[in-house]
Amino acid sequence: MREQTTTNMNEKSRNGRVPPASRVWSRRKALETGSMGFGAAALAAMLSGEVRADDGKLPGDAALTKTHIPPKAKHVIFCFMSGGVSAIDSFDPKPRLTRDHGKPMPVKIERTMFNNNGNIMASPFPFNPAGDCGMPISSMFPNIAKVADELALIRSMTSPFNEHAQANFFMHSGFPIMGYPSAGAWAAYGLGTANEELPAYVVLQSGSAVAPHGGVSLFSSGFLPAHRQGSIIKADQADAVRNINPTKPLDLQRQQLDLVRHFDDLLLADQYDPQIEAAVQNYETAFRMQTSVPDLCDLSGETASTLSLYGVDSPDVEKAAYAKQCLMARRLVERGVRFIELSCLTRGIGAGNGPNPWDQHSDLEQGHGAMAAQVDQPISALIQDLRQRGLLDETLIVWAGEFGRTPFSQGTHGRDHNPYGFTVWFAGGGVKGGTIYGQTDELGYYAIENKCTVYDMWATVLHQLGIDHQRLTYRYGGRDFRLTDVHGEVLHGVL
Repeated sequence: MREQTTTNMNEKSRNGRVPPASRVWSRRKALETGSMGFGAAALAAMLSGEVRADDGKLPGDAALTKTHIPPKAKHVIFCFMSGGVSAIDSFDPKPRLTRDHGKPMPVKIERTMFNNNGNIMASPFPFNPAGDCGMPISSMFPNIAKVADELALIRSMTSPFNEHAQANFFMHSGFPIMGYPSAGAWAAYGLGTANEELPAYVVLQSGSAVAPHGGVSLFSSGFLPAHRQGSIIKADQADAVRNINPTKPLDLQRQQLDLVRHFDDLLLADQYDPQIEAAVQNYETAFRMQTSVPDLCDLSGETASTLSLYGVDSPDVEKAAYAKQCLMARRLVERGVRFIELSCLTRGIGAGNGPNPWDQHSDLEQGHGAMAAQVDQPISALIQDLRQRGLLDETLIVWAGEFGRTPFSQGTHGRDHNPYGFTVWFAGGGVKGGTIYGQTDELGYYAIENKCTVYDMWATVLHQLGIDHQRLTYRYGGRDFRLTDVHGEVLHGVL
């Protein structure tokens, strides 16, 4: 049996039985009863005052009292490209596709989503070397090409799932169905928050952005404590969080919340329930967010040059909306949020299948071109801005879709799903910039060198956060679960 790594008392004992209530001590309960109640007074002061985590010290609500190894990163920004970006049109050039355009595939074609498979299709986007490293990047991403020396490409990513919802769940949680904690929830659970006025895990949306296929369950805490789930913030709306604007004085809310907490504590004293404990923490975070979220979303203090760098002032509505997410991500990093996920918009010209806007089963050139125009400048600006502010080294950016796309056409000018070899990339957070890891075959169909899995990707992310992915576990249903299930190897080649 693997050693338990948590200090929270909200999980079952090793034999699967819940300890008697008299022997279960939550953080709140210990503060109330220890030292004649002085701990409760300290808690009250924390709730009413500003809380900061000291450098190198994890907050009291973290599962780990200290990281397993010295962390290289403190924050993760997950740029999820929902729908499946074509690697062979973006970061993995294949000259043979141009040479053999229109010819039949010379290898076996695996079953695709629609089985409307055509011949080899050349990329409509030319590739050029970028940065001092000479990394080839397609014309879709002229701005990301400017930061090529910060990127670590992983060209040999694979997934066992070929359908959006399953692949989305797998990419987020390591399992193809709902009910399991997302990577953001695991990071928040293991490390806690460095700012108790904001959730540790935030999902940003703007404009027409919605949750990908799978819905908000993609951001779930699963069986982890409920306050570890992703909190959605609408980056460009007055009500960035639903009902966030106070409708009554804060001091009156504080009194009401204290009364609710009193009754919750009475119930917890009689019989401990981790869901109630999590609800109490959610109430407290929500109360603080009434003042922290409006300040977070107020971009009036940003310089005109910064807004222009990201594209917030762009006449392209979709680009401007995504730019606000990227700028907000930097502001969340500055405020200590652990895990931030960005969401693509769904209503651009050529956008794909609703919640999967990169899903071009037809007219790939227009659709991929429009989606790249939406995210290219803002993501490049995010990397540059973090670098110039000294934050990139402690912030790991992960760029990925749920799978890639086929080297042969679907119909005449689209591409179907390809989970057998695609590209994701890292930037910042201690990774080795200007690096290319892994390889697909000369058609860009199968990974053939340093084949990687989603488990490896998240094992590497946790490693950079100072966490041994095999030791961050949670006992549920009689077994120890982890983000990487029973798999995963750290990709040291990109570190």
